[in-house]
Amino acid sequence: MQDAGKLLIFSGVIMLVIGIVLYFVGKEGLPLGHMPGDIVIRKKNMVFFFPIVSMLILSIILTVVLNLLGRWFR
Repeated sequence: MQDAGKLLIFSGVIMLVIGIVLYFVGKEGLPLGHMPGDIVIRKKNMVFFFPIVSMLILSIILTVVLNLLGRWFR
């Protein structure tokens, strides 16, 4: 039961950090989601948006942060 509690606390801290980062990214007007390499297809009545470069950058950042946190909690 202790492991489940630790997992919930860790998940909550991660969600809090992600929320704070997203808040400040939106406030500063950083181009996350509108970067060169993101795919946007516009038709008459349809827009297809695939932020591949933004997701790659976000994935790299999260991988580094989670690896650092994993080593810190060992």
